[in-house]
Amino acid sequence: MTGQYVYTFEEGDRSMKGLLGGKGANLAEMAGIGLPVPPGFTVTTEACNRYLSSGEKLWPELKEVILDNLKKLEKKTGREFGGENPLLLSVRSGAVVSMPGMMDTILNLGLNPETVEHLAKESGDRHFALDCYRRFLQMFGDVVLEVEHHHFENILTEARQKKQVATDAELEEKDLEQIVADFLDLVRKEVGREFPLDVEDQLFMAVEAVFKSWNTPRATVYRQANKIPADLGTAVNVQAMVFGNIGNDSGTGVAFTRNPSTGEPKIYGEYLLDAQGEDVVAGIRNPKPLEGLKEDLPEAYDQFIETCRNLERHYLDMQDIEFTIERGKLYMLQTRTGKRTAQAALRIAVDMVEEGLIDKEQALEKVEPAQLEQLLHWQIDPEAKMNYIAKGLPASPGAASGKVVFDADRAHEMAQEGERVLLVRPETTPDDIHGIIAAQGVLTSRGGMTSHAAVVARGMGKPCVSGCEDLKIDLTRGIFYVGGQQYSEGEILSIDGTTGQVILGEAPLIEPQFSEQFYELLGWADEIRRLRVRANADTPEDARRSVELGAQGIGLCRTEHMFMAANRIPSVQKMILSADSEKRKEALEELLPMQQGDFKGILWEMAGLPVTIRLLDPPLHEFLPDREELLLEVDKMRREGGDPEKLRRKEELLQKVQSLSEFNPMLGHRGCRLGLVYPEIYQMQVRAIFYAAFELLDAGIDAGKLQPEVMIPLVGHFEEMKRMRKLVEETVEELFEEKGARIPYLVGTMIELPRACLVADHLASAAEFFSFGTNDLTQTTLGYSRDDSEGKFLPFYIQQKVLKANPFAEIDVEGVGRLVETAIEKGRKTRPDLKLGICGEHGGDPASIHFFNSAGLDYVSCSPYRLPIARLSAARAVISEKDHN
Repeated sequence: MTGQYVYTFEEGDRSMKGLLGGKGANLAEMAGIGLPVPPGFTVTTEACNRYLSSGEKLWPELKEVILDNLKKLEKKTGREFGGENPLLLSVRSGAVVSMPGMMDTILNLGLNPETVEHLAKESGDRHFALDCYRRFLQMFGDVVLEVEHHHFENILTEARQKKQVATDAELEEKDLEQIVADFLDLVRKEVGREFPLDVEDQLFMAVEAVFKSWNTPRATVYRQANKIPADLGTAVNVQAMVFGNIGNDSGTGVAFTRNPSTGEPKIYGEYLLDAQGEDVVAGIRNPKPLEGLKEDLPEAYDQFIETCRNLERHYLDMQDIEFTIERGKLYMLQTRTGKRTAQAALRIAVDMVEEGLIDKEQALEKVEPAQLEQLLHWQIDPEAKMNYIAKGLPASPGAASGKVVFDADRAHEMAQEGERVLLVRPETTPDDIHGIIAAQGVLTSRGGMTSHAAVVARGMGKPCVSGCEDLKIDLTRGIFYVGGQQYSEGEILSIDGTTGQVILGEAPLIEPQFSEQFYELLGWADEIRRLRVRANADTPEDARRSVELGAQGIGLCRTEHMFMAANRIPSVQKMILSADSEKRKEALEELLPMQQGDFKGILWEMAGLPVTIRLLDPPLHEFLPDREELLLEVDKMRREGGDPEKLRRKEELLQKVQSLSEFNPMLGHRGCRLGLVYPEIYQMQVRAIFYAAFELLDAGIDAGKLQPEVMIPLVGHFEEMKRMRKLVEETVEELFEEKGARIPYLVGTMIELPRACLVADHLASAAEFFSFGTNDLTQTTLGYSRDDSEGKFLPFYIQQKVLKANPFAEIDVEGVGRLVETAIEKGRKTRPDLKLGICGEHGGDPASIHFFNSAGLDYVSCSPYRLPIARLSAARAVISEKDHN
């Protein structure tokens, strides 16, 4: 705690982001390097947190220091707040981590019936003054007084329709006078009191509203979706207004120093003349491409382009910039690191290295591992014939199909019911955030490439087409029109956020294609990372794809998935229903060549790389028909008569299903317990693995390139591990003798029980490797059934901050993590060369990979399509450790 709750821009810099928020720190930084920034001050995040934790009231000392800084601002500008030469203010939020559009802003603060006339007189333009006033009434009424936004919009829409004009800028002075009167009446009716006229009251109410916006539902949803801590708070930036709506020599815009969709090294943005900033980002008017400013206001354009280049060189990253031009003079209102798509992130990072701006490690830190997931999504097949019905702006790349839904709440509800939806709106607002998260993609009829929908969708990796003017939406009737054709809400549409195309029906998709920058950046990651990266793969196809995506082996091959094929189930069921071990062996002999073929294909694809094969893990009843369905079937056959022999077989099957059913199968007869009771099952699987290896040996593959690792699941006792290893070794030695050759192999275990972690020193005397099965280790440590907890109480726990994250998605470091560290320490004490890996879903989670790197594992293993994420995360973990040391 600093004890200082307000800082002028001259007192701050970008290193004070935690205190001043991103916006305040960057405004101070820009002012400090001599850029044209309207003067102002920042109320800190510490003030916000004190306000929120102490009854949500501004304390007298804070009010006093805000007024003291306001006096300094009056002196700097030569204007008086509430006076004849009126100082107007913008009051804007500024979180530590950028949350575009999620919190509140009030512009033109300080207007009332007196100051609006002073502004009109001073500017010589009463239309301009009234336009500022109606904007202020609308924003303050919505944000501070909580009058529903659509009430104001309805009044504006009626005024435009009455005058038969398309935009608010075309309304005349007398129209604006009537709108101001209607807005004041609306507030009186909705709030039950007059609009506050005292300008100091306006300022304090606005500061409070911005503080409170930290905890609005939309801000909370955004933080949860982006894993932003809830205790950071927001700063409040109070700044002298500059006016882009004072005529055609004025304007406002948003720009990125590089294209945020593609990464192209070209300044990319949009602007509007005679407008204020909200007009651009809220999608109220469709803006013009930035290049047009070169003709409209050439001097301001040249100055702006030079400023953009300077800011990128200063921050060494692509910047997202807001600017206003007042009577030809440029002002910078914001700069921040720009949200970008995964494609753009890769290109920007690689280009900046090639341009000499940053080094490879800095490049790796500019691409978030989770962003790579966007690149792994399927895309619309360009060769397919499709029914294109409209085209908008390609605001965020990728393909999405779903049922058209006009309402964010409805989109959220339908998505929770498992429906794929497309959120279609005239434009989105921050209150739609939960609908955007739920939807496959977003389509808007208004707004540009820098509108709210575009910026939020890009940040989330959601496809978005914005500003699709051919789309006419009638929200009240639940219909939309394209080219005169009427469609209903619920219609299936597809959007291509890369081209801006809107397609009727569900579009066919193709596998993702990767750019040169994708492979180059991951090559740099491979140079830096310590952890090896393997794949969880059960088929030769998965194995082949894994190698293409950089796998250095297979960390988990689940043999039970091979039993599930329709042509194998009869043999599997025959094995399960066998009355004795001889009959069981007969059935297993039928399965052996099938398993052998599977292993041959996988070992062939992974030649030269290790392959960890887990012996049968799930309980046997999982391969049998559902008990309830069998009961109904038997009951029906008994009632209706039929083939007695068929009925007898069904009754035997039902009896076996009932005998194998368990109250808690996850903790029942599975894993190594199956291998101990039915050793012939594991013997068959081991024979299949090594027969496959010998086939490849005969085909000319060197024995050293065949690296099978046999993994025993669910071991908790040394005796289990010792006996299972003995079974594997005896089976393998028989084969070696039979074939007259040897193949190197390892025997190890999957660590998925707390007891296994605690006795890891004993287990390591019989196991040559440990692979942590963190899915089951999390269940057995926390006492959570994954299926039940994720569907019932885990979302509540996360929302209520009982837990910081879902422990099945991100490793529980304090509990499960401590057990992993204990097992590593104990295991390596017994066997220093013990190979250590992790094959649960946490192997593809960036935060978990940071932990596994510091814990000292040798490798992580994850699903094939998470391999790029794991490779990048492993490199960033090394860089992060280096930075902390």
